[in-house]
Order: sequence, then C-alpha cells, then structure tokens
Amino acid sequence: MRALIVGATGLVGRNLASRLLAEGWTVYGLARNVEGLPEQVVPVRADTLDPGQLGTALADVAPHCLFFTTWTRKATEAENCIANSAMLRNVFSALPHPERLVHVGLVTGLKHYLGPFESYAAGAPPQTPFREDMPRLPGENFYYAQEDVLFEAAARHGFSWSVHRPHTVIGHAIGNLMNMGTTLAVYASLCRETGLPFVFPGSAVQWNGLTDVTDARQLAAHIHWAATAPGGRNEAFNIVNGDVFRWKWLWPRLASWFGIEAAPYPGAVSPLEARLKGQEEAWRRIAKAHALQLDDLSKLASPWHTDADLGRPVECVTDMTKSREAGFARYQSTERSFCDLFDQLRASRYIP
Repeated sequence: MRALIVGATGLVGRNLASRLLAEGWTVYGLARNVEGLPEQVVPVRADTLDPGQLGTALADVAPHCLFFTTWTRKATEAENCIANSAMLRNVFSALPHPERLVHVGLVTGLKHYLGPFESYAAGAPPQTPFREDMPRLPGENFYYAQEDVLFEAAARHGFSWSVHRPHTVIGHAIGNLMNMGTTLAVYASLCRETGLPFVFPGSAVQWNGLTDVTDARQLAAHIHWAATAPGGRNEAFNIVNGDVFRWKWLWPRLASWFGIEAAPYPGAVSPLEARLKGQEEAWRRIAKAHALQLDDLSKLASPWHTDADLGRPVECVTDMTKSREAGFARYQSTERSFCDLFDQLRASRYIP
C-alpha cells in the first residue's frame, strides 16, 4: 500500500507515518518543511495553499490512501473555513489520479462538539459523553467545511472515507501548534529547575471533573484500522485512549515523574501563557546547562492551546462505543501516554 500523509511532520502525521512504515507501507510525507521526517518517508515539499506548487510536487505521486492530518489557523473562523477547506480541496485537485484513491482519512477533533476557538465551549454546555451522531452546532466551523469537501470528493472519485475526532493529542513532535504533552513537560522542567510552583493552570471543572485524551499512537492505530477494515469505512469516529481520569488525580503523578511536588489547586484558572511569560531567558540557561537541543521556549511550548483545553468550563468525556462495535478495541493508559512522552523528550534532550 502507498500512503500520502498531508502534515507528515506534525504530531499526528509523524506518528501515523511510523505506524504505516511498521506495517510495510510506502509513505509519502507532504509538508512545507520536510526536515525531520523519518528516514523511510518519501519527502514531498509543498504548501497546500499553493495549487501550482502542490501540483508540481504531487505530479508523480499515486497513493492508494490519503491521510489529511494538518490545519492552519487564521484570525476568524470564517477565514479558517476558507483556508482549511481549500487545503483539502487543493490536494484532491493536485493528485494526478484521484480516481485511484481507495480510502481517505481526515483528522478533526472535539471542536466538532465544542465549537471553534472564537466561541469555544460557549453557550449551553454540550451533553456528555460526546457521540458521533450529535448534530452539527449552528455557525461556522472549519471541521464541518473540511468534512463537506471530503464527502464531495468521495462521491466524485469513488473512494471510502473516515473522519477521526480525537481529544487533546499526546505524543512526540517538536514545534507543533497544539502540543499539551510537551508544553507540560517544559512547564514542569522549569518548575523543577527554578523553584516555580507546579500549579494546575486550568478551570475547576477540568480539575475536578472527568475527562480523557488521545495518545498519538492510539490515533495512528485507529487511522490505519479505518483504512484497512470494512467496519471503518464511510464513518466518523471518536478516538480517545479508552480510560477517563480527573486532573486532580493525574497532576501529582506528572509532578512525581519530574521529582517535584504538585502545588495546591488555586481554585480558579491560572493561565499557563502568563506563567511562562518572561521565562525565555530561564529556559535558555537550562538548555545550556543541560546541553538541550532547543533553547527557544516558543518552539517547544504552546501554552495558548494548553490553556484553551485545560480552561474549559465544561466537562469533556468522549464515547468510543461506535469504534468498539465496528472492531477497534485498542486501549491506552493515559498516565503511560504522558510518561512515555516524557521519556522520549528526555532521551532526545529536549527536556533535562
């Protein structure tokens, strides 16, 4: 099998590439910057918003499966809809033989149920657990725009499709715009090295309530399953680890991995973006002292996204029944997801 992964250098794309390579696939990895791709991935350098460049880059690429794992952020959701649907549409137009596609997988997320960034979790709280048959929310949402492009292309070219809706994705990728795991690793490292208190930055609802996350390896396995199993075709699926937890239970365990104490919860949101502001020089000193690979805090941490996730005023629990009944039974411990990531980051010298 030949796969084209759009966004192959990102958190989801990298882990999917590793999964498919392990399964014996030939993998083409499309990104604007292809540095750091796994060695066996065939690099395809192109900007999905540049049709001419994209057409040239894909002229000799004929995949059986296409996996779209990237997005771009604009100032408004209306602009997000235009740009992100265009990215997907441009890829279909640039492929020399889209009619030869067997399957296309699209990765979106829980903003399908919670709404876009500019109205995130606003209004009446959605009823949990989130289920795939919930209706679309009113208003613009670039996930809906992407789905519509996918459905139109599937009807035109005759391939099967799958939509994957993870919660917060935990896994190894540097420079990712939505990377809670690495952000918390950097935050905990700063706390240990400088004496800052390791305070949970989110809302009381997130601290006390049940929630879940998605390991990038779990998501990669889910995407591979949907592309190869009859039960995964022409369906939208939630995909999370399979366990649930409370942050007030997990937070001390994360602190323990770093050899620090978890600070008492302050009782209200205490944004991480503000806590990390002004810590750039401290991180440079830490990076120098421990010979770390990156001394630029902004290239490791994405506090804005972590604040958006942990600051939600609503409970977030995701139902996995549909996937399980269709044949996907894989399970992943969330505590293990974080600890495995921390092990990787330390081994590759991104954290001390």
